[in-house]
Order: sequence, then C-alpha cells, then structure tokens
Amino acid sequence: MEKPHAPMPGAEALAEPLRSRWSPSIFDDEHRLTREQVETLLHAAQWAPSWGNSQPWAFVVAERGSAAHQVLVRHLTRGNSGWVPRASVVLVTAAQVGPGPDGERWRGADYALHDLGQAAAHLTLQARAMDLHAHQFAGFDHEAVHDALGVPAWYRVMTGIAVGRRGKPDDVPERDREREQRERHRRPLADFVWGDVWGDPWTTA
Repeated sequence: MEKPHAPMPGAEALAEPLRSRWSPSIFDDEHRLTREQVETLLHAAQWAPSWGNSQPWAFVVAERGSAAHQVLVRHLTRGNSGWVPRASVVLVTAAQVGPGPDGERWRGADYALHDLGQAAAHLTLQARAMDLHAHQFAGFDHEAVHDALGVPAWYRVMTGIAVGRRGKPDDVPERDREREQRERHRRPLADFVWGDVWGDPWTTA
C-alpha cells in the first residue's frame, strides 16, 4: 500500500500547493510537457524576488530526448541515473557569481545563490499548481555539465529540477520504488528557529 507523503505533521495549515508538494522519483516516461507549460514554469521563476531586481539566475531547458538532456544524463550520479531521465523536462539551474565580460563587478553576487533558490522554489510550486511534480537534485558532475552546455565562466551550475507527471511504480526497478516510499521527516522548529539569542529556541507559547 502506498504511503502518504503530504500533509505531514506541521504541514496541515499550509496553503496549496505548499501542502501537497513533495519530490517523487517515479515519473511517467511517456508524458511530455507542451512548450507553453514549460514557459509557464519559467515565468514562475522569472517573477521570484531578487536583490535589487538583479535576477542572477539562468536555466537550461533539457527536454527529454534533447541534446541538453543527453549531456545531463551522461553525467548523472548512479543514484540519479535511474529516475531523472524519465522526467518530462529537467531544468538545469545556474547562478551568476562573478562579473561578465564587461569587467564590471557583479552587484548581486553576494545574494545570487539565495535568489536562485527562490526562483527554483517558485518554479517547483508552479509545477505542483499545474498538477505536475518537481524533484530538485544535485547528483551530477557539475563541472562536466557546465563545460558541455557552454555555460559562461561567471555562472555556477547548481542543481537540476526534474519535472513531470508521476509514473507507475511497477515500471521502475525495486530500488526506485523503495526511494518513493521512504517516510519523509523534517527537523522540528526548535532545532533551527531561535528567539532573542542564537541557541535560545523561539516558542509559540
């Protein structure tokens, strides 16, 4: 019997699509996204907050079967090589962390990773709102993908975001089925939310 993934304890009061978001590892390898759907996902990232409206993010769209997708698949870690290729599309994320060819200092570099994270989160939630699922991952050879995709030196490749529709567990190896059924947990707020001083837990009472 399939175990529930959401809502988990602490998530019941969250709004959709936050409440039902999770990261499946079984995608339908016959499902395809339209270009309009991919564009909508990218617009969600486009409108994420950023420091001074600097928008220091970039995405490579690796649709299943495309040249970019083949590059990524070649460089996936063993643990990701079974499930990532089944997704309808993978967005490879990058953040601008240095000055471009004009030589000027990149003013948003200090916040680029934070801002890229916000853009990725917006894209992930938009996927869920479209009845899709997104699974973010970092298990690939970042340097090899950076070079093979022609990413400029002043950008840092960070993650992949696999997006698609859930597939059938019977269509994947047992290892991937087991990954799908792992119980999800989150650290309690008392572990990372502080009150007046660091280490003094903030409480709701």
